Amino acid sequence: MSVAPVDPSLDFESRATPGIRRLRPYDPGHDLVALRQRFGTDLLELGSNENPYGPSPAARDAMLGQLDALHRYPDPLGAGLKRALAATHGVDPAQILLGNGSHELLMQLAQVFAGAGDEVVFSQHGFAVFAIATRATGATARIVDALPRDAAMPLGHDLDAIADAITPATRLVYLANPNNPTGTWFGRVALEAFMTRVPTGVIVVMDEAYAEMADTDADCACALPQLATHPNLLLTRTFSKAYGLAGLRVGYLVGASGLVAVMERIRESFNVNGPALAACEAALGDTAHLQWASERNAEQRTALTDALRARGLAVLPSQTNFVLAEFGPGTAGIETALIERGVVLRPMGGYGLSEWLRITVGSADENRRLLAVLDEVLA
Repeated sequence: MSVAPVDPSLDFESRATPGIRRLRPYDPGHDLVALRQRFGTDLLELGSNENPYGPSPAARDAMLGQLDALHRYPDPLGAGLKRALAATHGVDPAQILLGNGSHELLMQLAQVFAGAGDEVVFSQHGFAVFAIATRATGATARIVDALPRDAAMPLGHDLDAIADAITPATRLVYLANPNNPTGTWFGRVALEAFMTRVPTGVIVVMDEAYAEMADTDADCACALPQLATHPNLLLTRTFSKAYGLAGLRVGYLVGASGLVAVMERIRESFNVNGPALAACEAALGDTAHLQWASERNAEQRTALTDALRARGLAVLPSQTNFVLAEFGPGTAGIETALIERGVVLRPMGGYGLSEWLRITVGSADENRRLLAVLDEVLA
């Protein structure tokens, strides 16, 4: 079959906005579909920070209960889930915005509040979506150096330096607590001190995707207690991690009702589907399952960290369901060798951490298999 010649007038690259022209799409790490076809059930997936224990049985039942209504549009407001979230967090439903994952919300925040000539501040080694959201709008990213390796929280957010980087052109500050991909965190006092330095006209976004997995005694700051005194502060969370519902893609934002009202103007209609709304509402009600899964994760995170350090690897402190480990100059070869044996970790070159791999904390059996294969590769 012959191919028609390309019309030179159809240069779609040049027709895109400047922000989009300099944008790279989000990198998911690996072609997991192809790897699943290759290895089948033998594939050990430890690269996407998924919950190995799965969702609450109540969430599964609620989702299945929606299957006979798939020909109907879902509640466009997600009112039931909003009420459940409001009750969980002690806020008004008007303070909640639902998203197709928190990724969508992080992108929309930049779309609404930043643009050409504006600045967005975030930390080096911060979540990749912060940079994507900034560049997509044509705003300028001011990336602040992370804390040094010898700091108490190595490669974590330097909140003092982030505050220093704010200028009259700054519109947004993105924080992540705990942070992906480092797993590091900062405490309540540090957040309070930071917020006193942020001008009220600058919106501070705190991505708390892994907050439910933090130990209760870890002093990992949550934005919720400060929303009343700092209306320019908001948080985003997700059902993909601790709740084990990554396949449904649901996230949410909690902030000032006025901010949410503005954000609602660009929310896509029916952006959260019916089975997802039902499953997430049910998951919120099953606090026992959430606590059980979080406790198992904490146990295995400690065990995995200790095992990796016993093998001579540097591992950053973490309050998430992953750890970041340093493998040195041979990291690319090690990662390739693991892939050839059906073990998927997450390479970190895109974060400027080419000698590190991010490892999802699996179940006890998954972690044992990982360590056995890793010993074979390192030998």
